[in-house]
Amino acid sequence: MMRVLAISFVLMLAGCGGGFRDDSVGISSIAVFDAQKYAGLWYEVASYPTFFQSGCTNTTAEYQVTGTGSLSVRNSCLKDGEATVIDGSATVSGPGRLTVRLDGVPVAAPYWVLWVDEGYRTAVVGVPSGRAGWILNRTPDIPADRLAAARAVLEFNGYDLSALQLTPQVPR
Repeated sequence: MMRVLAISFVLMLAGCGGGFRDDSVGISSIAVFDAQKYAGLWYEVASYPTFFQSGCTNTTAEYQVTGTGSLSVRNSCLKDGEATVIDGSATVSGPGRLTVRLDGVPVAAPYWVLWVDEGYRTAVVGVPSGRAGWILNRTPDIPADRLAAARAVLEFNGYDLSALQLTPQVPR
């Protein structure tokens, strides 16, 4: 089941159009990206609804720099009270741009870091197709000013803010 979800995830992200952003608006990743600073645990604060994350709470993404210069990826959430985890890798393919491969899935997906704050405490991630986007934070609670800044970045990149949903981060 997890493999089917993973394949669906990658195909959806790689697809064109039909997403949560106006594709007539340009999308840009950050010019300076530091994989070492990006590595570590991120809590999903908000995202656009996708079927593969439906019903998830306590969603996190963890990145570790590997010896090959790429990042290992571990995405997890609680779904119906049970942990769901998928592992993979991400290769830096350009400034602020990663190509994500999930274990057992033959197709890679684009993952663009649109913004990180100066301290790498909050990040905004999107995909060129606009079918997904996330606001990530180093802690489950995000300060109002950084949430507002993250929302502004999504809007600047053509995303529809009315479809953005807060992600429940409930105590375990």
